[in-house]
Amino acid sequence: MNAAELFSVKDRVAIITGGSTGIGRHIATGFAAAGAKVYICARTEAKVMSAAAEISATTGGNCTGLVADLSTLAGIDALVTAVSARESAVHVLVNNAGTMADASIDEYGESEWDPVIDLNLKAPFFTLQKFLPLLRAGGTAERPASIINIGSVGALKVGPKENYAYQASKSAIHWMAKSLAKRLGRDNITANVIAPGFFESEMTVISSDEMRKMVVSMVPRGRVGTPEDLAGTAIYLASRAGAYVTGSVIPVEGGLSI
Repeated sequence: MNAAELFSVKDRVAIITGGSTGIGRHIATGFAAAGAKVYICARTEAKVMSAAAEISATTGGNCTGLVADLSTLAGIDALVTAVSARESAVHVLVNNAGTMADASIDEYGESEWDPVIDLNLKAPFFTLQKFLPLLRAGGTAERPASIINIGSVGALKVGPKENYAYQASKSAIHWMAKSLAKRLGRDNITANVIAPGFFESEMTVISSDEMRKMVVSMVPRGRVGTPEDLAGTAIYLASRAGAYVTGSVIPVEGGLSI
């Protein structure tokens, strides 16, 4: 097997939740450019359809937008139904949809806690659970299906913000990968986590040159992350090259957590 075959995801069916912006869009773009058949979902129809069209146009690949609200079980069921109507198997599931809320410990309430835990932790579990029949259909001993959950450097290093539910949810996502890997290995499914550091997105905005210098000064690699950094790691995990990697957390953060 040559290097191109080893890292190929051509014609693999990939689902990326929260794929219209930020980290999810970076990963979706990478998969589409590499020849995968990509589905992205988001809550806003105009946004997800526009993103899918732009990804397809810029990569020359295949990206389809689906509307789904993963904060509810009904929304997850709707996503799985929509994909099942189009595909008989799924090879890659990237659980990326997420949110964050920060407030002082004295003021942190249920309105901050519950939505973050629901979308960051509850939704990934039930999404992968509902997709298991399609993932089982997509995996083989040599080419397992791949679950990639998006964790965070915030689960490896305590940052300056008071975002308690976010840190708790991402830490749980990191640990859950081990349980998933242990149980799903027999079904020819791997389960891993990518823990991104600082990537510019709607959730993490660099608002000034001073802030950029401050962020960059904390990163041993001396820069913020790029789309290629995320796409490359996700493609590796979903390719034959990553078929024997499971239950792992891969930091993609330029050394920020050191």
